[in-house]
Amino acid sequence: MTAGHTGRALADAAPVPYWLDRPERPDPLPPLRGDHSADLLVIGGGYSGLWAALLAKRDDPGRDVLLVEAGTCGWAASGRNGGFCAASLTHGLANGVDRFPGEVDELEWLGRQNLAAIVATVEAYGIDCDLERTGELAVAVAPHQLDGLAEDAELARRYGHDVRLLDRDEVRAEVDSPTYLGGMWDRDRVVMLDPAKLAWGLRRACLAEGVRIAEHTRVTGLRGDGAALRAGTAGGADGAPGSVRAGQVVLATNAFPPLLRRLRAWVVPVYDYALMTEPLSAEQRTAIGWANRQGLADSGNQFHYYRLTADDRILFGGYDAVYHYGNRVAPALAQRPATFGALADHFFTTFPPLDGVRFSHRWGGVIDTCTRFCPFFGTAYGGRLAYAAGFTGLGVGATRFGARVMLDLLAGAETPLTRLELVRRKPLPFPPEPARAAGINLTRWSLARADAREGRRNLWLRTLDRLGLGFDS
Repeated sequence: MTAGHTGRALADAAPVPYWLDRPERPDPLPPLRGDHSADLLVIGGGYSGLWAALLAKRDDPGRDVLLVEAGTCGWAASGRNGGFCAASLTHGLANGVDRFPGEVDELEWLGRQNLAAIVATVEAYGIDCDLERTGELAVAVAPHQLDGLAEDAELARRYGHDVRLLDRDEVRAEVDSPTYLGGMWDRDRVVMLDPAKLAWGLRRACLAEGVRIAEHTRVTGLRGDGAALRAGTAGGADGAPGSVRAGQVVLATNAFPPLLRRLRAWVVPVYDYALMTEPLSAEQRTAIGWANRQGLADSGNQFHYYRLTADDRILFGGYDAVYHYGNRVAPALAQRPATFGALADHFFTTFPPLDGVRFSHRWGGVIDTCTRFCPFFGTAYGGRLAYAAGFTGLGVGATRFGARVMLDLLAGAETPLTRLELVRRKPLPFPPEPARAAGINLTRWSLARADAREGRRNLWLRTLDRLGLGFDS
């Protein structure tokens, strides 16, 4: 595909997330000004914070819960992801088996229960988030990936997953791409949904239950205040100073600079990018099949994920995972023309019959990743603050579980969740700069090289495997 062709396809793409660029987007709630108090302060209005606020209020309707968000609820990772809502709490079964072999059966059961609870919440509150029980189709696009899919299928069946291995003809009967050599359809562990509508629906549910929400309210710092915590705030466009005194705090700030210094060693923000097409015509849909509307991902280290929307657009994202020196996060980094050009080129290689389709939106956002690629948990300020972070791009479902863990930690009682090794053990830390950036970028280069060399991992990747310290695209 020529640069001119992809340039024309991208020419009119709006530089904003498709999910957030729609009239359904709710009006912002007023910012917080002055001094306030609450029983529970939730910092962050993405999935983690919204679930924590909702569950806390459901646990105790008399609890005064206040959620503050620096932007608007769902504007960051929760409104920019692909909408794959998975049962896995460990960023995939293989990662769970490798890192938590003694409790993977329990984690699998908890993951299934968690996904069922998400679906039940969507139904109970009438959240119109286009939820579809389609499952996910992993596809091999290089011969060496076929063995990996077969191993994944064998492992999945061992743990009771409903998976089906597909040969070349079978996978192309599902979704027709000349790049596909085989596939594995996991039919019961992933649902597809509209991520922003889920966030907006959870926001509405919180308000209905009596949660107070202040948007455009940034927390500037935390400190102890007797038996409570006090959060400094800056509200509105003028940054009007204020504060919240709360008995307990949930910290749910994802990849953004943490209010706890200790988290800086465990979390790095990695930028991920996506494109959205214009709606496909009936003829274009027929040309590629996709009647069962599964979420799709290829099996490379630098993988692509893609799916259909309710109005038959295609979201096509992934491939690049970009880290900026010093854990830098900035609005300008959400746009990366080189990555958008590569994604467009890969899209047309995957779907030649869609030549001529144009992209309506292009965007990026930060993922909070850690060295074990799944969430970790903890407390601070004598148990008055709880946090969860490190979801590594699989947080649409796992954040609800994380919210439940944070509330259990704040309760101070031993529960089945707080006894988990997943909850008790921290990931290995990332090294400080400049070693952090050097290691991450060397790992990115090595993963790309492995993709080009039939999956063969070089000495650097093999060393990281032995140490349990790595970087996942």
